[in-house]
Amino acid sequence: MDVELNVTLVTFGGFAELHKYRYLYFVVIFTLYILILCCNSTIVCLIWTHKNLHEPMYIFIAALLINSVLYSMTIYPKLLSDVLSEKQIISYPLCLFQGFLYYTSAGSEFLLLAAMAYDRYVSICKPLQYPVIMNRITIYVCLILAWIIPAFETSVLGVLYSNVKLCSFTLTGIFCNNSIYKLQCVQSVAISIYGVVMLINIALLPMLFILFTYIRILRISYHCCRETRRKALKTCLPHLLVLVNFSCFIFFDVIIVRLDSDLSKTVRLTLTFQSILFRPLLNPIIYGLKMNEISKHLKILLCLVK
Repeated sequence: MDVELNVTLVTFGGFAELHKYRYLYFVVIFTLYILILCCNSTIVCLIWTHKNLHEPMYIFIAALLINSVLYSMTIYPKLLSDVLSEKQIISYPLCLFQGFLYYTSAGSEFLLLAAMAYDRYVSICKPLQYPVIMNRITIYVCLILAWIIPAFETSVLGVLYSNVKLCSFTLTGIFCNNSIYKLQCVQSVAISIYGVVMLINIALLPMLFILFTYIRILRISYHCCRETRRKALKTCLPHLLVLVNFSCFIFFDVIIVRLDSDLSKTVRLTLTFQSILFRPLLNPIIYGLKMNEISKHLKILLCLVK
């Protein structure tokens, strides 16, 4: 344990051959970070500036992309700093805070995807009631709850972690995530139980709700005309792609990290990079290419830039 001014320091031990590839790591991470910020911000600005995109579906997409930006800002600046530093360390309170932001954004993504699934369900299955159900108040409530609920539940977990005794001070990863669990001297039953409850509340239940709504949409669309089926598939496919991508990310973060498998440091680092890259970068790509209205404005913007 390194102690300076009574502050417990935690070391990130997940970097492979950092002394050899320090500057390569920096260039790759910095490039990805700028790319993520630019891609997400561009689509958010398009939604913000074009009135025909001021609809619930696009507002939820903008919220999802803003969430991706916040997620990236939680991880990438610290990664860039660590790559150029001789020691890859962080104070334990800051580590808990990074974990709080990390899992708050993860939980918010599931709830935002659930809100988007409900919006599509009402739009396709109850078109006449859509303006009444998906009004401004409904949108605001969905957005506020999508960030408040994960923040509250994650803060409780942070309080539990702040009171545990640590016997290990080296994380197997490159940022503060689920691997904090392994720093405890004695594994806390309360933390384990609460972690499972939190996972069910902000991940499993929203995912089941999303699957239920899309099954309902497909069943109802199947009995409608061909044009309705095409519309349903076109609007639901991007959301399903994002859900699958994000679910794989959660699976890696929760299952693989907890099991402490015999993966080599290089393999673990590669999988970690994939999880922190695909989630914030694929979202704007999927919505930019698959959503017609966004794609149209994006093409106009690119033509103006040229």
